[in-house]
Amino acid sequence: MKRSKLIVCALGLFFPGSGFNCFYLQGFKSFWAWAQLLSLLGGVGGWLILKAAHFHSAPGWILITLGFIAIEASWLTTIAFGLRADEKWDAQFNTAGKTQSGWPAILTVIFSLVFGAAVMMTFLAISFEQFFISQISEAKKLSQ
Repeated sequence: MKRSKLIVCALGLFFPGSGFNCFYLQGFKSFWAWAQLLSLLGGVGGWLILKAAHFHSAPGWILITLGFIAIEASWLTTIAFGLRADEKWDAQFNTAGKTQSGWPAILTVIFSLVFGAAVMMTFLAISFEQFFISQISEAKKLSQ
C-alpha cells in the first residue's frame, strides 16, 4: 500500500501528539500512536488539574509533561520522516511505488522544527518559573 511522506509529515505537524501520523502508517495496531494519543489526553487532564490547583499539583505536572512529550515526539517524528531519503521511505513504506516528496515535505519539517523549539522553550521557561516561585514561597515559610 502506498503511503505519502507528505501526508505523514502534515499529520505530525498539524495534529501533534494525536498519533494520527503513526495511525496512518501502521493502522490501529501502532503502539506509538496509542501511546501518543493517551499521553496527549493525559496532558489535557494535567492542564485542567493545574489550572484548578493554581499550578501546585504534582500529578498535574506529571500529566502535562507526558502531553508535552507526546507533542514534541510527534514533531520529532515529522522531522525524522520528512528528512528520510525517498529511496529509504519507499523501501519501508512504498513497496509498489516511487516517492518524490519535494518542497512541501521539507516545509513541514521546517515548521515542525520551529514549533517544536518554541513549545519546548516555553514549557521549560514556565516550568522553571513555577519551580522557583515554589522555592521562594517555601523559603518564606521557613524564615517565619
